[in-house]
Amino acid sequence: MRGVISPKLAPFIEQANSAITEAKANNIAFSPTLIRENLEKLAVFIGQGPNVSLIKDVLFKTKNHNIPARIYHPAPEKELPVLLHFHGGGHMCGNVNLYDPISRKLAQQSNCIVICVEYRLAPEYPYPAGVNDCQYVLQHYQDVLNGLNFGDEIYILGDSAGGAICSTLAMNSLSNSELKIDKQILIYPSVDYTMTSASIEQNGQGFLLESSKIHWYFQQYFQSEQLNDEQIKSASPLYGPFSSELPDTLVITAGCDPLRDEGIAYVNSLNKVGAKVKHHQFEGMTHAFMLLNSLVEKECAISYQLISDFIN
Repeated sequence: MRGVISPKLAPFIEQANSAITEAKANNIAFSPTLIRENLEKLAVFIGQGPNVSLIKDVLFKTKNHNIPARIYHPAPEKELPVLLHFHGGGHMCGNVNLYDPISRKLAQQSNCIVICVEYRLAPEYPYPAGVNDCQYVLQHYQDVLNGLNFGDEIYILGDSAGGAICSTLAMNSLSNSELKIDKQILIYPSVDYTMTSASIEQNGQGFLLESSKIHWYFQQYFQSEQLNDEQIKSASPLYGPFSSELPDTLVITAGCDPLRDEGIAYVNSLNKVGAKVKHHQFEGMTHAFMLLNSLVEKECAISYQLISDFIN
């Protein structure tokens, strides 16, 4: 069923659709520079975020490259659980600075030490570079917390492409005992790279994230000529192994999102194997609504509360 947009978002969506129509009429092609600039324009809606007692930029040093990250510790005198934050952006855009207000809110409201990760992006660094970076951080996050109080619990959170990364790490944890994940939070996650769910077609035009752009994102991410359909399917967490051993999971979906149905299918697969999962769908919301905080403050506030309740 096609979603029905919330009146709160209708003027914004109308403006976005006009811009998309004009770009198509002028044959303006997608490019990494263009889509990165367009995502940055959403910063005006995200807001500033609250003050956090300790904020620190750090580097994870691998054998071949460094992975930048930013630590947010809301109560440096306390041993708090750690939340790894993997931002969204189609595996091609997004960064720690853009998501800074969200990381701040996650730290304050969830009472966690948040580490937001600047993983490598396509097309410069195609699959699986970003996943490898985030898996490295999951295995070595304690290295950058020297001198800081932190507890034993480790959680992971991601929206959209970040949700794809989280669910991939959770899948990998079933066969790799070095990957400890106590809970995962997936916000309108991308878990099916085959683009075969019904909502891809139903919500694939007119709701900000269009199916043509998703297809283009995935071409850049997988450098499709190098991977066949079966390999792309095997990279999709929705088609990976499911077990009751998967971490406790919270999934947030949006009614007007092309990715809505794959998020729901992931929840159903977790339920079938007896894994612990909670699901909340926001009707009338589009993909990436948490980046539109000033337009949908109530829905964003409820999302942060759901995350806090789930963690605590």
